[in-house]
Amino acid sequence: MQTKRKIKIGLIGLGGRGNGLLTGIFNFDDVEVVAVCDRYEDRVVSAAQRVVDEVGCSRPFATRDYRKLLKTDADVVVIAAAWEAHAEIAVASMRAGKTVGLEVGGAYDVQSCWDMVDCYEKTKTPFMFLENCCYNKDELLAAALARNGLLGEPVFCSGSYCHDLREEIANGTKKRHYRLANYLTRNCENYPTHELGPICKILNINRGNRLVSLVSMSGKAAGMKAYIAEHEEYRAELGGKEFAQGDVVTTMIKCENGETILIKLDTTLPCLYDRGLTVSGTKGFYNQTTNSVILDDGRFNHETTPYKEAFGSQERYSDYLPGVWRNITPEQLAAGHGGMDYIMLKHFFQAVRNREEMPIDVYDAAVWMSVTALSALSIADGSRPVEVPDFTRGSYKIRAQKDVLPLMRIK
Repeated sequence: MQTKRKIKIGLIGLGGRGNGLLTGIFNFDDVEVVAVCDRYEDRVVSAAQRVVDEVGCSRPFATRDYRKLLKTDADVVVIAAAWEAHAEIAVASMRAGKTVGLEVGGAYDVQSCWDMVDCYEKTKTPFMFLENCCYNKDELLAAALARNGLLGEPVFCSGSYCHDLREEIANGTKKRHYRLANYLTRNCENYPTHELGPICKILNINRGNRLVSLVSMSGKAAGMKAYIAEHEEYRAELGGKEFAQGDVVTTMIKCENGETILIKLDTTLPCLYDRGLTVSGTKGFYNQTTNSVILDDGRFNHETTPYKEAFGSQERYSDYLPGVWRNITPEQLAAGHGGMDYIMLKHFFQAVRNREEMPIDVYDAAVWMSVTALSALSIADGSRPVEVPDFTRGSYKIRAQKDVLPLMRIK
């Protein structure tokens, strides 16, 4: 029996997320890491040694120049570099004929999104946007409920990126993390895709529907200044610094088919981690924060039932979960972000091997990432409405619905 050829991976960007993806990749026997790259030498050396020690493979090609990595025999390039380099490296990788797996992050300008789309359309190099939250248990349950009609016709969706990142931002210089520079100099919805991606899939954005316009509003920037004032170890470097990034940014988006979307960025104030996916439809709604499914079926009295009685009610609908989540192993759960990294990488590698259409393609990446650049324009101009480009150039009208993986259909 002929041995199946392994998919050869080159990994660009070896900070926290890059190393997390490396751990996830190690869980797959049919792939091998043949090249690693980062601007910092110690990260390159460490990652190369991890491949040797944890997998038992030969030492991968190691470089600080991503252009040299693109000349290796890697089949796939996974990009987990700083946000500002994502589009540039993705375009260069497609031009080199390397299948792209692009880690999430917002775009700095709309042109960079067009550059990715134009390059893909010219080269037809496969491209996958690695938005892991599209593969999470809660988001997939909400999508399955919508696809099965339990929620009726979706009318409004909302989501958040509530994540207390004050320590990470303040340690930006020490940890060589790009968030510090971003928060000092930019004010925008800088990380929209965790909440927006699953919503766009539910609402069939780029596949019969599209984002038309958005309005963003930013509050004051007080959280980081207060945090630094209370922590002596950061005062020498950051005391008295003015941060451009507002503590809370809200963005309202209008869809062509009439739905509206509300997303919130909240990363510099005390909070519990929450993505807060909500899908409101004509027959009911789903709420991720409380793990609630409330349908117009008489189970709950919409006037008198205390909301807390619905907490956790999504467990009643576990039959709607995709099989991959109902059969997940402890090892897969431990492979990154509670299992969703494993499931995302599994379906990415499956699409690569079988030459299938990517579950989250370059058009999705362009639209979702563009929200960052467009929100900055809106905020800077007094929260004016800004048009969202149609990166499909009209083909969204005829593109078929596509979920990230098969969802349960229960009659």
